[in-house]
Amino acid sequence: MEQPKYKRILLKVSGEALAGEKKTGLDFDIITDICRSIKKCVDAGVQVGVVVGGGNFWRGRSSGAMDRTRADHIGMLATAMNALALADALESLGCVVRVQTAIGMQQVAEPYIRNKAVNHLEKGRVVIFGCGTGNPFFSTDTASSLRAVEIDADIFLKATLVDGVYDKDPHKYPDAKKYDRLTFSQVLSEELAVMDSTAATMCRDNHMKMLVFDLSRPDNIYDAVMGLDIGTIVEEG
Repeated sequence: MEQPKYKRILLKVSGEALAGEKKTGLDFDIITDICRSIKKCVDAGVQVGVVVGGGNFWRGRSSGAMDRTRADHIGMLATAMNALALADALESLGCVVRVQTAIGMQQVAEPYIRNKAVNHLEKGRVVIFGCGTGNPFFSTDTASSLRAVEIDADIFLKATLVDGVYDKDPHKYPDAKKYDRLTFSQVLSEELAVMDSTAATMCRDNHMKMLVFDLSRPDNIYDAVMGLDIGTIVEEG
């Protein structure tokens, strides 16, 4: 059997990806397809941590006049709903899963404890991290970068709705140029929209490698951990 390139990964799944063509809520056919690919990784011996966004339910930046802290708290609760949906789909496929949240909600999930998360991973359990960092003003990209560093992941896999990093929005500009490789310093200096500056700085300063790829084909998750040439690699030289 072919060996995976990475032993432990942190996978970021956007909330929008879980909604499919509906653009809002949950599309369980899409979720199941994503989880099948995650299970293939687990079956190959890969330790999988997942951070999930909440944009299919709520986007704090578009909440209008609402207090930003409260808007972000609502967004954290949206990520918890998505984490539970992913856990349910993974369990239905035979995976052992633990949901950990950065905000205490012990009736539905474990509190985030780094050492406990690593212990779960070492036992072959998928760990889904909900509620971002638990703090307002920090994105789930930043939460993903932080969790990747904390659990000592080999790579941060950022699953998006485009097939890599471009110099401008490829949905708007047909002449957009795709990068095969670049550095986090370039992401920051060129203000590329792949992630916010806090997340990019976290990865750069802690030498975390990132792969940005398209989730519209869910098996790209498995292909990524096997080291196939997809998406855009971002790492500091």
